[in-house]
Amino acid sequence: MSKVRIVAVIDIGKSNAKVALVDLSTLEETVVARTANSVDNSDPYPHFDTDRLWAVMLDGLAELGRLTRPDAIVVTTHGASGVLLAADGSLALPMLDYEHSGPETTLADYDLLRPNFAETGSPRLPGGLNLGAQFFWQSRAFPADFQRVATILTYPQYWAFRLCGAAANEATSLGAHTDLWNPQKRDFSGLVDRLDWRKKLAPVRKAGDRLGGLLPEIAEKTGLAADTPVYCGIHDSNASLYPHLLSRKAPLTVVSTGTWIIVMSVGGERQVLDPARDTLINVNAFGDPVPSARFMGGREFSLLIGDKGVDPSQAEIETVLKTPVLLTPSIDRGSGPFQHRKAEWLPAEPSSPGARFAAVSFYLAMMTASCLDLIGAQGDTIVEGPFGQNRCFIRMLASASGRRVVASKGSTGTSIGAALLCAGPDFKPTDGMETVIVPEPKWLSYPAHWRQAVG
Repeated sequence: MSKVRIVAVIDIGKSNAKVALVDLSTLEETVVARTANSVDNSDPYPHFDTDRLWAVMLDGLAELGRLTRPDAIVVTTHGASGVLLAADGSLALPMLDYEHSGPETTLADYDLLRPNFAETGSPRLPGGLNLGAQFFWQSRAFPADFQRVATILTYPQYWAFRLCGAAANEATSLGAHTDLWNPQKRDFSGLVDRLDWRKKLAPVRKAGDRLGGLLPEIAEKTGLAADTPVYCGIHDSNASLYPHLLSRKAPLTVVSTGTWIIVMSVGGERQVLDPARDTLINVNAFGDPVPSARFMGGREFSLLIGDKGVDPSQAEIETVLKTPVLLTPSIDRGSGPFQHRKAEWLPAEPSSPGARFAAVSFYLAMMTASCLDLIGAQGDTIVEGPFGQNRCFIRMLASASGRRVVASKGSTGTSIGAALLCAGPDFKPTDGMETVIVPEPKWLSYPAHWRQAVG
């Protein structure tokens, strides 16, 4: 057993952020602070409210100081984000909301410089979803402010820097469709050198490296010991993947669910990835390339269902299956394998909330199954995050893919995976799986109808 047992995890997703306490002996999570991750739409452009998040983090860590003092602190965050620091450590420019369209105004000039897909495994994405495109636009739109940039950090490592004062970058965030990383060479891409940014990018450290203890003023504010180690941190989807890299043998596939549904294949069939269908190469906590596909499934679910789930009756599920009621892609046309299709209800939109819930869940399962096919996924499909609790989703995913689906125990595997970084690569987590679903013969006709409708 590692000397580190209790870990404070700062977990920042695109929609929500939290501070949680993870006990590595039981892999149980206790949330001590939670907040919406809001975007400030004031000038100079839509940006994340990092000051408000910092206040919530400090309050959460102070609560831990009064309850159970952690042995370590680690940060995990969403991707497509990074920060530009001035020489004094303050933000040279606010952290751009990656959904802002600003970077598309410099697209023509940027595309002359960005590496091709074969080098980075990073497809050209809309808005600021390519972090390199964000920084390039900021350098052109705000040249005087960009001149002040002394250090460039990936997002989890920004918060680690504020906690302990050590500046670092890390490969899971650099490898998340940034255009800045070459996964095969394990080094910065040609774009970095063409723009002369290498000298500004902090050194690359491993996700599980200890960066240092808390800064004295942070220790005083939170009541935590100054020697509490702060670890480098990790991209959130790769945090979900990490426990399975430690405990399971390939081939396997992990589906990380939240605002985004990210599908990651380990040891699957080699495929030629199609960047036009939102496939990409992620980089795992060990620095290895991971074929991946994604779409904004959680966002689509919220748009169609809202924040409150519905428990459909068996009769409603049967009606959706037998009719069949189909929702074709895409609700969010800026992501996923069918970006250029317009969504359509066939034969008509369901009238009852339960039937609508089932049909939307089936749609998301079919989209996920399409992602599995695109990246040559094999082995068990492990669903992490809130969709692991959606039985319509996991039953249809098993039936559509023809393979077992294993739904993880908790509502999120992100915090657990991040905490495990503090235990070291030799730590073997106990199996926390809760539900195993196999393909259901009575459900097999539905995927065939959906695929035929999508073409």
